[in-house]
Amino acid sequence: MNSRSCASLCALAAAGTLYVALAFSEEPAKDATSPPKDNQSAPAEKPPDPKHRVSVAAARERAKLMHDIYDATLEVMHHHYFRAERSVLPARAMEDVFAEMARQSGTKARWISVNTKAMSIHHEPQTEFEKQAAKEIAAGKENFELVEKGYYQRAGRISLGGGCVSCHTNQFSFPSTSPKFAGLVIRIPVNVE
Repeated sequence: MNSRSCASLCALAAAGTLYVALAFSEEPAKDATSPPKDNQSAPAEKPPDPKHRVSVAAARERAKLMHDIYDATLEVMHHHYFRAERSVLPARAMEDVFAEMARQSGTKARWISVNTKAMSIHHEPQTEFEKQAAKEIAAGKENFELVEKGYYQRAGRISLGGGCVSCHTNQFSFPSTSPKFAGLVIRIPVNVE
């Protein structure tokens, strides 16, 4: 089996694990705490299928679970499959997992740059939420969340290891003296409480 097949198999396994976790998780009782509020707007898009809407409490749990699964999968892919001479980076392969999960569950996930150079113009923070999340994560917060316009949004910190930092900072011979991060943004349609 070649490395590209292994990476694809790993991505599919992660998607399957997440799908099973979401499919068999019970929706928790309504949360008594008020959801985070903000007046920032989300990008205009087609409304999600009502069958994908969950409570804010369920969205919060699912986003944390999704973050942990995507983060672990990225780490495993980097450790086992990424070699400089190959063309598909693990973070790019994960975008295929994001697309499959969006199709299956109505959730959305994407990478954003935080305190390093974005490796793709698609990874620049685009919305006001993403820009604020990048600032909060760069300042040391582990995550930032917002409930707005029918979506629970969570941006979580992704620590960049040595190989990642080398490319993102163009410092191949000098290690970074401060921690470097990317962000993982997860959006889940919710029932307005």
